[in-house]
Amino acid sequence: MTELTEYTIESSKRTLFDGKELGRYRELFYFFTWRDIKIKYKQTVLGFLWAVLQPLLMMTIFTLFFGKALNIPSQNLPYPVYVFSGLLIWNLFSMGLTSASNSMVNNSAIIKKIYFPRLIIPVSSVLVALFDFIMAFVLFIGILFFYQQAVSISAILIWPIALLIAINATLGLGAWMAALNVKYRDFRYLVPFVVQVLFFLTPVIYPISLLKHPVLQFVLVCSPVYAAVELFRFPLTGIIPDYLFLGISLTSGVILLLLGLHYFKRTEDFFADFA
Repeated sequence: MTELTEYTIESSKRTLFDGKELGRYRELFYFFTWRDIKIKYKQTVLGFLWAVLQPLLMMTIFTLFFGKALNIPSQNLPYPVYVFSGLLIWNLFSMGLTSASNSMVNNSAIIKKIYFPRLIIPVSSVLVALFDFIMAFVLFIGILFFYQQAVSISAILIWPIALLIAINATLGLGAWMAALNVKYRDFRYLVPFVVQVLFFLTPVIYPISLLKHPVLQFVLVCSPVYAAVELFRFPLTGIIPDYLFLGISLTSGVILLLLGLHYFKRTEDFFADFA
């Protein structure tokens, strides 16, 4: 008598984040990330130096026009240090979000040919932004020495936490935009506009105390990047961030992460059809 074997086919959308499956394809993280890094800086004269020059030039511009001309307060930090510390986190978010939102469309040829966890693609785009962050962070250390800026020992713990918060915010919104962009190509034009608006709605180049109206402050702290920026600056300023504001920003980031992963998993089976 032949023994019958029963197979159970489960939906790929059962879990938001399948760590075991991603672990089986871990080599692809390296492949996609290193490929995108090489493509990004291919045939450029300065190469990886662009990851350093961009925040450096932005710091110079903001220092001249905002720090000196408008005399914006900077929480007792030299304004270049204040701006660069904010730009480090912001550039990770903006570059990661922009790259992730276009990642599924840019990799449509691979998506249609072979199977692998689709989430690897937007995650790899965020890892490329993380590479740029590391390059710029080396320059940031030099800036701290130049201005003789004291750094609290708490930075050993606080900076990785701030970085993790920024990565989570980037991945959540990036995965959401990546999935939407596959079906609605309008989002490739919408994302740069959203990034530009969020830049001015996040206290990157000015402290939130500059706004005296409480309603405006609550609007700004809804940015998922606010908590990361404030925590990253804490070892430099020694000013403890408002716990309520941090809570609002962290909640915003968690909600975006859950919604982004949920929508991505719910629609990933159709990426090959629309890409």
